[in-house]
Amino acid sequence: MAGVSSDHDPAPPSKPPRSALTVRDMLVALAVLVPVILLLGGLAGSCSFSPAGPTVDPSRLPVVDVAAELGPISRTVPFAVRVPDVPAGWRANGVDQDRVGPDGAADARRAVRVGYLTPEGRYLRLVQSDADEAGLLGTETGPEPVPGTGVREVAGLRWVVYAREDEEPIWIAEVPGDAPGRALITGSGSEDDFAALATALAAGSPA
Repeated sequence: MAGVSSDHDPAPPSKPPRSALTVRDMLVALAVLVPVILLLGGLAGSCSFSPAGPTVDPSRLPVVDVAAELGPISRTVPFAVRVPDVPAGWRANGVDQDRVGPDGAADARRAVRVGYLTPEGRYLRLVQSDADEAGLLGTETGPEPVPGTGVREVAGLRWVVYAREDEEPIWIAEVPGDAPGRALITGSGSEDDFAALATALAAGSPA
């Protein structure tokens, strides 16, 4: 009958007193806590808060030789790949490539990406590609339209600037040459950082 308890009902579980805990229990608890503490400590050491956006400690991330990485890639893509002459203190932490457009599409374009960290810990990404402007923009933003906010002339290149509110800006420019292509810059850097990377690309040598 509802509301009537039985003498055979099990007693509710209770927390054992501290005196009942063994050394083994404490070791198990430490084994669980230590990796968590180390992980949190590592994240706190490599990242820091900044009102202008997240920053990263460059000394804690890998460094790649951009010229050595881009050389073999440049021989497999149909556009000229440049090695940017970045300012002193900038570090490249990654190089990769993929296709622009639907997977398996016969007219898919190629894109080569390089990630950079400034001395202040800001991250910027440079993408070089043979895709058109809309296709290149879509690789970074998805299908949702992104408004243009102006044009920047830097080191002889005309960069069209796109940005959504409270999101990282995107600069796109045509890069002339024997095998012309386009370049895209985005990331958490300042406008001066974007201009520095745009200048470095214009002054860069072929891979």
